Amino acid sequence: MTQFDPTKPSTTESGAPRQSDAHSLSVGADGPLLLHDVALVEKLARFDRERVPERSPHAKGSGAFGEFEVTQDVSKYTKAKFLQPGAKTTMLARFSTVAGELGSPDTWRDVRGFALKFYTEDGNFDMVGNNTPIFFVRDPMKFPDFIHSQKRTPDSGLRDNTMQWDFWTLSPESSHQVTYLMGDRGLPKTWRHMNGYSSHTYMWVNEAGEKFWVKYHFHTDQGMAFLSNEEAGRLAGEDSDYHRRDLFQAIERGEYPSWTMNVQIMPYEDAKDYRFNPFDLTKVWPHADYPLHEVGRFTLKENPKNHFAQIEQAAFSPANTVPGTGVSPDKMLLARVFSYPDAQRHRIGTNFNQLPVNAPVVPMNSYDKEGNMEYHHSGDAPVYAPNSYGRAWQEPQSPVDNGWEADGTLVRSAYTLHPEDDDFGQAHTLVREVFDDAARERLVETVSGSLSTVQEPVLSRAFQYWKNIDQEVGEAIERAVNTPKADSQPGGDPLDSETPAEQA
Repeated sequence: MTQFDPTKPSTTESGAPRQSDAHSLSVGADGPLLLHDVALVEKLARFDRERVPERSPHAKGSGAFGEFEVTQDVSKYTKAKFLQPGAKTTMLARFSTVAGELGSPDTWRDVRGFALKFYTEDGNFDMVGNNTPIFFVRDPMKFPDFIHSQKRTPDSGLRDNTMQWDFWTLSPESSHQVTYLMGDRGLPKTWRHMNGYSSHTYMWVNEAGEKFWVKYHFHTDQGMAFLSNEEAGRLAGEDSDYHRRDLFQAIERGEYPSWTMNVQIMPYEDAKDYRFNPFDLTKVWPHADYPLHEVGRFTLKENPKNHFAQIEQAAFSPANTVPGTGVSPDKMLLARVFSYPDAQRHRIGTNFNQLPVNAPVVPMNSYDKEGNMEYHHSGDAPVYAPNSYGRAWQEPQSPVDNGWEADGTLVRSAYTLHPEDDDFGQAHTLVREVFDDAARERLVETVSGSLSTVQEPVLSRAFQYWKNIDQEVGEAIERAVNTPKADSQPGGDPLDSETPAEQA
């Protein structure tokens, strides 16, 4: 029996009216988010607990172990030890799809997760990105709703193109990522043949205390390659584990895949008046403005010995930073810093960092204690700080070296617009300047296939959405949809989707 009035304004789970379903509470329009944003914390914490035990999202995936080696000197930008010249660091990579469940085909059209864990001498450093340099939304308040729209309807339990396009067309900031997803890069040939990106903007700090904003890029040394809609559909039926099998067997054969790590580096002060908001997850930094700087290369050489213990139980989080690195005012990133480890506490337990695959390679001295499945403990040492019995603790009172200034009234607001900020401009650039004629034709085919089962009023809004991106492509999509044809969607079941993009 339905227990709610769908015409009533949205509320928290305790019944209080929600102030906003689209904007998190921040210090000024561009400042940090607040832990006392009860609506955001409730929404994210509730979302993190929706699935047991598989990930939600990024359930279907696999990975391997390897080594990262620094090949160029970036010490003028960061003091992070694992990024100093000649450094070598053991690491783990996990690749995944986003929207599909654990048993779904891994060749469906979707964004691919690209998660890396570096076991450094200063603790674990995690880079939790995707095979796209952008994302669908820029405020974390909308993230659970986005994932819901890509999952399954409450009545039939089926995935639904109308639901997906309804969310996208009502969220125009999604246009860049949707264009990327619907293009060739939405169907990578294998995990070995796709790039990875941090998508978010992060911070680097050097020994002198100078700060820089950075974006990470991991370019495949195997060359980028893609599947056609027809190939992806065939493989989904013939081998739903195609990408997982390909990576495992390639490493088993001794064909070790590698990726070159580059960064874009923005001087700290540039962010204040750059033509695009540099912390907006739906935007890229054009390479003409901030070119790539090579850092190093990672190579995957070792398959897991036990997939569940070493891959399914692997827990990644952008909260795992090390000295010389940090986060940025990107609202989505700031929410992930909370949400990712919170999801792992729910999924694999309070002490998930004690599992071998997640444990740092350096000794820990944490005042956290007890909880489910505690194995490593502090014996009879004091379990509180400060203490008088010799257990170390810190009490610094000074500005942090990887922070930024912020001042403003508490508001629920979109980012302050920079001179060239808009929702469709970079998507248009991707269609017109990156895609060639053949790629645009394939884009029209894929989008029109996805829209073939979409109902009104969403369908008309989707046509306008694409005309806002590119008038010619939008008109071609409308003609294609209105031409009688089969109603199956190429390359998906229906459209899998969920995360970032760029022209790399």
